[in-house]
Amino acid sequence: MFFDKTIALLFCNFTLVVNYKSMKTGKQIFFLIASFFLILSCKDSQMKEVMAIHDEVMPKMSILGKMVGEITAKEDSTALGLQYKNARIDLQEAHKSMMDWMQGFGNRFDSDEILNGKKLSTQKQNWLDEEEEKVKALRDQINSSIEEAKKLLDKN
Repeated sequence: MFFDKTIALLFCNFTLVVNYKSMKTGKQIFFLIASFFLILSCKDSQMKEVMAIHDEVMPKMSILGKMVGEITAKEDSTALGLQYKNARIDLQEAHKSMMDWMQGFGNRFDSDEILNGKKLSTQKQNWLDEEEEKVKALRDQINSSIEEAKKLLDKN
């Protein structure tokens, strides 16, 4: 996704440079104003992507909880029981990571920034870059813990 974001921003910037050089002064002013809004929309789309990833994994929290219950019932002191225990721990850690990420994200951004595209300060833009990487890692953690638990439950 970092690559996708980089390509999108490069495209936005490349479009600005190419089009700007080929225009006359009156059109250049109009183009600069339009380009400003294009750049803002590129940055706004980053917040939307972060929230889309959140929205993708949030419904999986109930799956995590359900699977923890199923797996806990199969834990014992055998080798297989220890595999169930490890899978349960992975599911619980994924759930905790989601809760921690949401709390941290909510502490960094207000509702206008998240929902209404309010302009971010430079510091908050840096934070959004960090949060995008965190939420992608979180998505991977949640998906892999569910996948591994399913494999274990299906196998046994």
